[in-house]
Amino acid sequence: MPMSNKSESSGLDGEPRHLSVAAAEPPEYDGDAGLHDAVFGDLTGKGPNYRNVGWVGTVALMMKTQVGLGVLSIPATFDTLGLIPGLVCLLAVAAVTTWSDHIVGVFKRRHPEVYGIDDAGGLMFGRIGREALGAAFCVCESKAQSSRGSPVSGLGLTQRAQDWIFVAGSGMLGISISLNAVSSHGACTAGFVAVAAVAGFMLASIRTLARISWLAWAGLTGILVSSSSLPPRDAAPACCQACVILLVTVAVAVQDRPAAAPPQGPWASDFKLVKRPSFAAAVSAVASIVFAYAGTPAFFSIAAEMRDPRHYTRSLLICQAAVTVTYVSIGTVVYYYCGSYVASPALGSAGPLVKRIAYGLALPGLVATTTIVVHLPAKYAFVRILRGSKHLTANDAIHWATWLSCTLVTTVIAYLIASGIPVFGGLVSLVGALLGTLMSFQPMGCMWLYDNWHRGRKDPASRWIFMVVFSILVVVTGTFLMVAGTYGSIVGIIDSYNKSGASRAWTCADNSNSA
Repeated sequence: MPMSNKSESSGLDGEPRHLSVAAAEPPEYDGDAGLHDAVFGDLTGKGPNYRNVGWVGTVALMMKTQVGLGVLSIPATFDTLGLIPGLVCLLAVAAVTTWSDHIVGVFKRRHPEVYGIDDAGGLMFGRIGREALGAAFCVCESKAQSSRGSPVSGLGLTQRAQDWIFVAGSGMLGISISLNAVSSHGACTAGFVAVAAVAGFMLASIRTLARISWLAWAGLTGILVSSSSLPPRDAAPACCQACVILLVTVAVAVQDRPAAAPPQGPWASDFKLVKRPSFAAAVSAVASIVFAYAGTPAFFSIAAEMRDPRHYTRSLLICQAAVTVTYVSIGTVVYYYCGSYVASPALGSAGPLVKRIAYGLALPGLVATTTIVVHLPAKYAFVRILRGSKHLTANDAIHWATWLSCTLVTTVIAYLIASGIPVFGGLVSLVGALLGTLMSFQPMGCMWLYDNWHRGRKDPASRWIFMVVFSILVVVTGTFLMVAGTYGSIVGIIDSYNKSGASRAWTCADNSNSA
């Protein structure tokens, strides 16, 4: 049975120092015998086993929530900020979000009844905190009771769900760009977005994360291989990785400059070590970096479905190290050789043939991203609606009707977002600013303070004081980035709409030419 908060004490970082005997050996799911989970209730062989993700599968799911659409915008952020400030901002965001992700795992272990950000808000600030983090798309109260006997509100999708629905919209937009590139604009772009929505709905309707972790591995491989193929001829020595030799060989054979560079005459990259962007452009670029690391809210759900939550930190460190190395290497190499001619998504920086090959390889990754980020908010709404009832883990009509309704509503909202804001870079920075910071910075600072404030005040050590200051700084910084980044992103989207030939809502125009 999940451990009780009463059976442990914690270090200043919130990590449990001692676990009770019962918590030290989490029970294994055993067919009909089953187990009891604080979120999902009784799990038996008669229904889906939501606690069946191993630590390796956890790494895949974590990395796929991070590495996806975000890596395709990193080179463009370096073009806005300059290489050195871009790297500094990227590493700073990586450090803060790694700490935030760690706090998610610690908080989940200490409070096993928590399933999402809104549950954490309810624990810290009561009903007001729950609803503040659960500003719903449609407000409707559920009469279901949680396993603790408290009302569970929200047939609507909360702010946590909105975060991932916006990301799902970005994923559908990315798929439409990919399909346009591969097919040389073989159909109306609005139709490609609809195809992406249908595929996302069908795959996201798989009920457990354990059963879609294979898709995360396939998608992750596609994104990394395709992204690593971008540099032109002179960049080949800098990115010779065994898994991409063939694709890089194709790249060096067909191009010697980025696709957007002047086709005639001598050309050299115009990359800059330091640039002086406007305030709006700078905060929008930083928001795009935050988006690349904004998988934090998904980690609650991933931790909730782990077989052994004690392996959470191991999976997290592997994920964040791999993600950061990937972002630094791909972002640096692509920007160094493409300069101001880098595209967003970055796959558009390649020549026509390589661009089609790269997008073809990236397509499974974009589908995987869309699948996961449709599944997560749908699962969140599903759990809130049926939590505490027998239908949550039963294969009955109410279970299936509720689950498919959640995935369908999530998909439709994401489709509307993808069609209404068809500017990839602008949508990415808007999600990162408005939702990514709110889900990855402020709540985690509050979570540390909630678990450690009263205990530390009794005997305030220097480390406790440092962590208090750090936690408050995370909250303040996240709030600043949320407000300023949203402003910068909106300015960028407006500028994009005002440009001649820019993408329009529900358009049939080819959206891969500017990508």
